[in-house]
Amino acid sequence: MAFLSELRYPNTPLAKVFSGLLALLLFGLVTIFSISSFLLYEILRPVKSPASTFNIDTMIGHPSVFSFSLAGGAMREGWFFPGLRAAPVIVVCHGYQSQRIDVLTLVTALQEHQYNVFSFDFLGNGTSPGVTTLGYKETGELRSALNALAARGDVDPQHFGLWGVDMGGYTAIEVAAADPRVSAVAVDDAYTSPPVMLQIQARQSGLTALPLVMKLSTFGFRWLNYSFRNDPPATQQLPSVVGPKLFITAEDRSALADQTLLLFDKAPQPKRLLRYSQGYRDMSDDDRKAYESQIVNFFLEYIPPSLRR
Repeated sequence: MAFLSELRYPNTPLAKVFSGLLALLLFGLVTIFSISSFLLYEILRPVKSPASTFNIDTMIGHPSVFSFSLAGGAMREGWFFPGLRAAPVIVVCHGYQSQRIDVLTLVTALQEHQYNVFSFDFLGNGTSPGVTTLGYKETGELRSALNALAARGDVDPQHFGLWGVDMGGYTAIEVAAADPRVSAVAVDDAYTSPPVMLQIQARQSGLTALPLVMKLSTFGFRWLNYSFRNDPPATQQLPSVVGPKLFITAEDRSALADQTLLLFDKAPQPKRLLRYSQGYRDMSDDDRKAYESQIVNFFLEYIPPSLRR
């Protein structure tokens, strides 16, 4: 008791120094915890957009709103672009801090080749509420979308194609590994697990130069997504993806490019690798058209619109 009393009311020089150091330590820990929490919030916060006011009646391709239910009973809506009746559906999965509007040119390129195409906003992005989980819950959303699309009477229910960039690429691999209806998958700057993506984003902030910030942010993310703690990384899922796979990397996203190369190395044949100097969202119009032609040709080769007989 005397020791605690001395800490509360230090009288000796040594006790004053010790109390001061303890106060600084506690202040430092509170500061680091606050910075880590702020960083985690900044990475996971929803991306707001004016997409809800976008008038699909003015869009080329005559899309319609297609809604589907999630496992927990919530609803998601996306845009269905009709192609050849009974043709496969290509689901175009946007990336981290992006939205379905950002991939419309690819959607149009695929629809022009008679594919049915579908795109929606993942959790915490675009018009969808909530906070992103960087792929954990988004994987379930994509599964629900495929199940709902397969129940339509105007598509091929047994053949789907998936394209996704970073977070969308991760979800595409996860779904393709467990769903034999996915006949071809193309992923752009995908990563092996959501915590890896969190760490990539955290490093880009510069705040991880402070001690413990990376560990605390990662711990917080894992705690928020505790129910997914046993999910294996995508590298362990890839052997189950037996269909053709296209991997794409961008030099200006080196950390994600390294992740995609790791996925490519672990993937079984058939597989193909493309390299670009810039990511999809940052490409010039000409480079983007060339990129989209590569994606279209990949799907035409393996799941042509007239696949179903």
